[in-house]
Order: sequence, then structure tokens, then C-alpha cells
Amino acid sequence: MNTNTIQKPVRDVQDFLLSTYFADGIRITIGVLFPSLILAQFGLLKFGMTLSLGALCASIVDTPGPIVHRRNAMLITTGLIFLMSLLIGLINANAYLTAILLVVFSLVFSMFNVYGTRSAAIGTAALLILVLSIDDVRPWNEVTLHAGLVLVGGLWYTLLSYFSYRIRPFRIVQQTLSESILEVADFLRSKAKFYRQNTNYDDNYAELLQLQVLVHEKQDAVRELLFKTREIVRDSTPEGRFLLLVFVDMVDLFEQVMSTYYNYKQLHEQFDAVGILAKYEIVILKIADALDELSFALKTGGNPPSLKQLGREVKKLKNRITALERNNTQGQYNTLGIIALKNIEVNIENIVARVKTIQGYFNKSEKKNLKTREIETEKFITRQSIDIKLILENLTFSSSVFRHSLRVAIVMLIGFVLSRSLAFSHSYWILLTILVISKPGFSLTKERNYQRLIGTIVGAVIGMVVLTFIDDKNTLFGILLVCMIGCYSFQRKNYVVSVLFMTPYILILFDFLGMGGLSVAKERIYDTLIGSGIAFAASYVLFPNWEHEKIKEAMIAVVKANANYFKEVTRLYFDRSDITTGYKVARKEVYVTSANLASLFQRMFSEPKSKQVMIKELHQFTALNHLLSSYIATLSLYYKEHAMHTYDVEELRPIADNTNYLINLAAENLLHKSDILSNVPLVKTKVDEKLDTESELIAEQFSSIQKLSYDVYKLTDQIRLQE
Repeated sequence: MNTNTIQKPVRDVQDFLLSTYFADGIRITIGVLFPSLILAQFGLLKFGMTLSLGALCASIVDTPGPIVHRRNAMLITTGLIFLMSLLIGLINANAYLTAILLVVFSLVFSMFNVYGTRSAAIGTAALLILVLSIDDVRPWNEVTLHAGLVLVGGLWYTLLSYFSYRIRPFRIVQQTLSESILEVADFLRSKAKFYRQNTNYDDNYAELLQLQVLVHEKQDAVRELLFKTREIVRDSTPEGRFLLLVFVDMVDLFEQVMSTYYNYKQLHEQFDAVGILAKYEIVILKIADALDELSFALKTGGNPPSLKQLGREVKKLKNRITALERNNTQGQYNTLGIIALKNIEVNIENIVARVKTIQGYFNKSEKKNLKTREIETEKFITRQSIDIKLILENLTFSSSVFRHSLRVAIVMLIGFVLSRSLAFSHSYWILLTILVISKPGFSLTKERNYQRLIGTIVGAVIGMVVLTFIDDKNTLFGILLVCMIGCYSFQRKNYVVSVLFMTPYILILFDFLGMGGLSVAKERIYDTLIGSGIAFAASYVLFPNWEHEKIKEAMIAVVKANANYFKEVTRLYFDRSDITTGYKVARKEVYVTSANLASLFQRMFSEPKSKQVMIKELHQFTALNHLLSSYIATLSLYYKEHAMHTYDVEELRPIADNTNYLINLAAENLLHKSDILSNVPLVKTKVDEKLDTESELIAEQFSSIQKLSYDVYKLTDQIRLQE
């Protein structure tokens, strides 16, 4: 059996235990469980549970990000949950006032989505305390005590989170950067499949687009942490400089990986017989393994293993290509095919060299001497100002956030009326299910609905089995602890698994409280089915948000990003300028917009067939634009590798100008509907036959990008006419 096959599951477990997910799970479990455990020793479990409730609500907004944002969000949440628990506690004896309050705040807090995901989480936390307190009728003097305990619980969790960060301020950056490197490694593995015989190009391509979305998400998370953390931006510590350098080099490395796109079908037709493409796959997979080791070293604080073996593999590959070229006396292999192989090999060498450079940063004796690069961080981050005008501007049916908020308010009212008409003792679970399942788009609601149902049903079965066969309280507490950690660890990573752990945890908790663990299981399943059914039906019939409504905006953004990226790359050639911040910002925008488009396209497949507009054309558009950005990245790479040898490229300027014109025309096609078909010819220039191979490749790359831009432009013509 292959050793790697055995080691992979072990490494996966190690990676998870060292990840932000598990760290979050441990921190939230301590924050939620500790108050109840301590006060239970003094016979004050009821008060401890209220403190735990406040801590749980505060933890909802404690997602990875700059500590200042997390701290402020937790403090705002703590203040809001105090006010909500006080307000609902004073009026929940009156069903009519409760219904009005529920509708108003469901609308208001759902509108927090306009300010981004963390603000949306604040709204969710406020609604959560509202829902959980809706049936908790008590005298007014107890209401103030209850609200005060919720406030203290929220403050306790905020302090716990803040001080755990201060103990190891760079830990979250290390973990998030490590996870982003793992995504790049997976992207590389996906690209390696193109060198496999009889590979399915369409499936590989679809997988590549999905992985690009994940790479972007992780890199954006790292960028937010790095560039918005004062200790790192101010360059005050060796660790901060180290993390910044690793990230910058990983972004450049990803660009190199993106640039290695060729006509794989032609390469297979020419070289499958000699088996050289399989060697490429092996080497690329070993580079991915080396990135895994880098990622692991970041989490553990160790040093990654030597790359000597990988260097030998690359050298063998280079020798094979040299031998292939030398034996090509009969001309059985196309010269451009061999040149393509050599270029891919050179790119692999450069990627390995960059991995070695990153490895060098790990040397403890060198860490303190690292010098960071000047980065205009403000240009790489997005700031969201909290302005009431933004909410007021979105109070229109043209706003998807407003339609979502209105839908949530109406559905919560329906759920409240239905829960009051049922004889269930925990009917607020219906409202809770509606709250967590309702998402702005139909596809996201459908996905969360499926995950909630599967997790709840399977988790309830597991919980009932545990309670039936295990009576020992210590064993049950151990299982409760494991379920809590599992629930909170997977809530961002895999929601199905999170709910699967959550349900036994709730059932065992109710059993400890003497509230009937087994009987609660059936009720939880019923309430989940009712709540999910209401939320899912509403997402389809009540002011629905379909992905095709946003697809054109995402397409235009991708085309404009590619146009700007091409403009910045051509400046390298025509102006002989250095790599600038503008170039890096343009590259980042391509990754962001491409990931957004790919994500929208994937979600559209979850929607009803009648809402899947122009799927074939959109798939082609997504693929072409990915190819276009890959080809532009390759052109950028050629400049970096051959800048000193390039010939006078002025004769390529007409091609570059026409390419710019074609890309901008594609954007215009998407912006303005017209029945007139336009036609723009491709520009051809006579290239000097005495050019060296490197210059010929650059000229050919300019032509290939022009051809791809033409294909994008013609496709937008088709899309425009079908609207």
C-alpha cells in the first residue's frame, strides 16, 4: 500500500486540529460551557445557563478577521442582545406586541446584510436572543436580572476572545495563511490532471473554477487579516514581516500556477506515446505536496523538509525534454509543442524556486533579518462604512437585501403564529429553523435547508441511541463536550456536520436539565421539518432572489477586470515599467471577479430549470474569461523571465490596441442591449522571421490573447441578442 495513502488521513486530522476551525470550536466551547459549570457548583445553574446564552450570542460574530473588527462587533452584539432580551422580556406576555416586535426587528436586523457578513452576523445574534426569549415569560424584576446576565455573558466571551488573541496575536494569521496555501496546493493538483492520459477536460475545468473560488476566499481572508492588523502593517516584529513575505510570494506563486495553461489536447496527441506528460503530472503533484508541508510548518512553527528530491525530479524532467528535442531529427514532434513543454518546465522550475524562497523565510536565524517589501495596503483592502444612508437607499424592491429582509419578516410572523397554535413545548425551534435557513438567495436557502434537515435527523437518531444505552453521567458529559466542540468547530467548515453534532449536544443537555431528552428529539425533528418547509417555500414564492438577476453585473465586472489586467501587463512591455501596485491590484481584481462569477454560476445550478438562463453560453463565458486571465498571466510571466531579451515590441502594439478594443466592446455588449450585430476583424502583424524563440513566443501570446478577446466579444454578441 502507498505510504502517502496512509499518511494523508493522518495529516488531514492534524491539519484540522491545528486549524482556525478547531481553535474556534475550543474557544466557543470554553466560553459557553464555563459559566454554567462554575455556577452549577454553587447551585446556580439557572443563572449560569443565562450567562452561557449571552456568550453564545457574542460568539456568532467572532469569525476570523482583524481583532479590532471582532472586538467592536462583539461589543455591539453584547449591547444589542441586552436590549433585545430586556425588550422581549417586558412584552412577551402579550402575543400581539410580541408579533409586532418580531416582524419589525426581523426586517431591521436582516437589513444589516447591506454592511457585509460580520454585520449580518450581528443581526442574526440579535434575532437569536429574541427568538430564544419569546416564550420565556417572567416578572419584570426577573427580566432585568435575566437581561443583565445576558450582558455579562456577552462581555465574558468578548474578554475571553480578546485575551486569547493577545496571548498569541499572530496565531490566527498563521492558521488562515496556512489554509490558503492548502487551497493553492489543491488547485495545483487539479491542474496536474490535465497531464493525465484520457482526462476529462470539462470536468477538470469545472473543478478548477470551483477551486479558484476557494483560493480567492482564503487569500482574501489572509489579506484582510494582514493588511488591517496594525502590528503587521507597521512592520514592528520579525513574525509580522515573515507572514507578510510568505503571503506576497504565495500570491505571486498562484499567478505562476494560473499562467500554466496550454492546449493540453494537442500536447496529448503529440506526446502521449512517449509518456512525458505523465512525468509532468508527477512533478506537479510533488510541488503540491511541498506546499502542504509549508502549510503544516506554518501551523506547527517547525521547518518544512528539504526540496532536494523535488529539485532532482525537475532536473530529470528537463533532461527528458532535452533528449526529446535532440531525438526529433525526423520532425515527428511539432516544434511549438516542444517549446510548450520547455516553457511549462521553466515555469515549474520558477515555481519550485519560489517555494524554496518561501522555505528560506522559515529559517529562525534569518527571520529577524527579513526585510519586508513596500506595499500600499490600503489599495488591497475594502472598507465598509456604516452609514444609515446605505440602508435607506436599499429600501426598494430592486434591492435583493430588502426583498430578503421583507421575506424573513413575513416568514417569521407565519412561524410565530403557527408555533403558538401547536402544543409543542419548544415551538420556538420553528422560528430558530426559519432564522438559520433563510438566506438572501434561493440556492443558498435550498442548500442550508438540505444541510439542516440531514444534520438534524441523523443527529437526533444518534442522540436517542446515546441516551437509550448510556446512563453514566460522566460518560454523557464527555460526549456532550465532544459534541459541543464538534458543533462549533464545523459551523464554518461543514454545516451538515455542525448540525449533526449540535442535535445530540442539545438532547443530552436537556436530559441533564431533566427536561426529557428522548421526547425532545421527536419534537426537534418535527419543528425542523415545519420551519424548513416554510423557509424553503417562501424563498421560491415570496420576493425570490434568483442568481441570473446578478449574473450580468458579475460578467461585466470580470470583463472590465481582465481589460485592466491586460492594460497593466502591456505597460510592462511598451513602457518598460516595473511591476507596480496598479498591476497587483488589477491582478487581485481579476481573481475576485472571476471567483464571484464562478460562484454565481455554481449556485445557479441549484435553482429551478426555468431560472437557469443561458446556461450553455454562461458556462462558455466563464471558461473563456478564465482562459483569458490565464493567458494574460502567462504574458506577464514571459516579461519577468525574458525582459532582458525581448525585441522591440512596438510592432505588436496594434494587436494590443485591438485586444483592448475587443474586451471593452464585450463589456459594452453586456451593458447595452442592441439588435445590431457588429464585426471587428482580428489584427495581424508581420513578425520578423529572424526572431529568437522567446520573442516568437511573446508575439504568439499577444495574438492568442487577441483571439480569446475576440471569442469573448462574439459570445457577448450572442448573449445580447438572446436577452
